[in-house]
Amino acid sequence: MTRTSNRTFWAAGTAVLLALLFAVAATVASASGDGDGSRTAARAPALYSPDAGFARDMAVHHQQAVEMSFIVRDRTKDEPVRGLAYDIANTQANQRGMLLGWLDLWGLPKVVADEPPMSWMGTSDEHGGHGAAGHGAAGHDMAGHDMGGATAKPGALMPGMATKEELAQLGAAEGRDAEVLYLQLMTDHHKGGVAMAQGCAEQCETPAERALAQGMVEAQQSELTLMADMLKQRGAAPRG
Repeated sequence: MTRTSNRTFWAAGTAVLLALLFAVAATVASASGDGDGSRTAARAPALYSPDAGFARDMAVHHQQAVEMSFIVRDRTKDEPVRGLAYDIANTQANQRGMLLGWLDLWGLPKVVADEPPMSWMGTSDEHGGHGAAGHGAAGHDMAGHDMGGATAKPGALMPGMATKEELAQLGAAEGRDAEVLYLQLMTDHHKGGVAMAQGCAEQCETPAERALAQGMVEAQQSELTLMADMLKQRGAAPRG
């Protein structure tokens, strides 16, 4: 494994550890309430707030990254790719657990039927801040935030996510073909994830969640550099 790989894995592992610490701190702070173990509703994010929307959407986004990583580990014996896949699966599974845990802590649902994916990216403080659930036109307008060019492709739920056809293609590939496709799909996935995490880092009000989102940005940007190098080593390049 190269020094670059070691640095990237170390950074991602550090992000997970910090995120876990942030989650514990947030849980204790929120649970403490007024000193009697209660948590007041005013301290919880609203149903359609960026805090809640990001937690729901990124949990779904992360789940696919975990799925793709498990697929490629069965399709190649290449240790660098298998190591990267393990690292991504472990990191994002942990982060997904924290996001879902926060939703439970806030007393909010993990799925909202009338909430389009990414709608929180355009949610303003007026419509989606902390306190009572708010929902207005801004809650369904993505135009309020710069997605950095990241858009959902036809057949994909959110920016960077693979389609069912691409997942089937990955599951059918072997060896170098599987490695290249995984790295390309995960590159797209990370680009979409970085745009989403940047949105939360700018819009979310919960300090621990903002810190987690910023950690995602930094770790995934580092992995994007690593994956570009790994694709180059295999005579390939990111798509698009």
